[in-house]
Amino acid sequence: MQLSDWQQLQRVLVVRLDNIGDIVMLTPALRALRQSLPDVHLTLLATPSGSQIAPLLPWINEVITHRPSWQDISNSMPHDPEREQALVTAIRTGKFDAALIFTSFTQSPHPPAYVCYQAGIPIRVGQSKEFGGAMLSHWVKPLSDVYHQVDRNLHLMESAGFTVDNRAMELQISAAVQESAGHILQDAGIDPSLPFIVLAPGASCDTRRYDGERFAAAMRSLSSKTGLPVVIVGSDKETVLAKYIMDTAQRYSIVSVMGRTSVPEMAAIIRSSHLVIANNSGPLHIADAFKRPTIALYSGADYEQQWRPRYALSRVLYRPVACSPCHLFKCPGKKECLDIPPDEIVRESIEVLQQQYGTASVTGLNEKQEVQMRPGQGEYQCAD
Repeated sequence: MQLSDWQQLQRVLVVRLDNIGDIVMLTPALRALRQSLPDVHLTLLATPSGSQIAPLLPWINEVITHRPSWQDISNSMPHDPEREQALVTAIRTGKFDAALIFTSFTQSPHPPAYVCYQAGIPIRVGQSKEFGGAMLSHWVKPLSDVYHQVDRNLHLMESAGFTVDNRAMELQISAAVQESAGHILQDAGIDPSLPFIVLAPGASCDTRRYDGERFAAAMRSLSSKTGLPVVIVGSDKETVLAKYIMDTAQRYSIVSVMGRTSVPEMAAIIRSSHLVIANNSGPLHIADAFKRPTIALYSGADYEQQWRPRYALSRVLYRPVACSPCHLFKCPGKKECLDIPPDEIVRESIEVLQQQYGTASVTGLNEKQEVQMRPGQGEYQCAD
């Protein structure tokens, strides 16, 4: 297809049925789509999880939410053909002219393409290694698996006839959301105008989660050495993990807002932070979108080059193992790929803070000092 063909359309469905971080990595494609088609009605088909980031995507007009049976990794969803027919009906009601189907390299575009086929969408664009008959009207051959997910998304766009001028991820937070996030921090005892560290200890599966006890040891030491408080973020499903980290760390300058924020508010807190420490998860990609300095605890479940931060100053910590990438959701071993000592996290964090803000030394600060650094000031100013 040529861009001129797309410009004749009125309604386009963008399909990305996955987690929050996957939607964040879709933002360059959404922005390019809107720039090329300023008047088209764009609808995002997303999972309940992924749809939570939608308020930060100014390029879309509407969101359809669905939990797809073909991505049920637990095989726990009941057999319910009526649920699938309801999705077909919802999409048919949208009277879409085309569907752009985005997937990761392990996912097939053919199930959602079949849904779009049944819903009467004539143009169905997706990329796959496997032949899928007539499910895709435009079959794009994918890049090699070693490419980053952002590049995979943009490869689909460029193959479909779009021009991409900006490959950076982007999220837009309103002043109201940023203000709300500031109130949440203040209620937790954190001055949002002063520097703080964000810890996001959760992840979508166990294989990607660094050990909670080690996180606690690292945060206790890091807060002690820098004088910076640590704010734990995440979903309400991870509050037990946050409590464990705080209790183990003896609540040493560590607070949790986990489960107390919306996803946009969590993103706003990440945006205000001076350092983000996270597993391979949604907060990691949000931090990258805002170019926040980042320490990534990276599991060997996936290729590092597919998901790692690319736009922020970052350090990716992992241990090479023979079983990587395993693509498993639960490690049958002892997660040797995440066998990273807490001291290494602390050392790398301090080095990243020094490099980002231009200070000669972060060490020597303690919790009794008033830290007055602002983003972009270039140094820490401490008053005893």
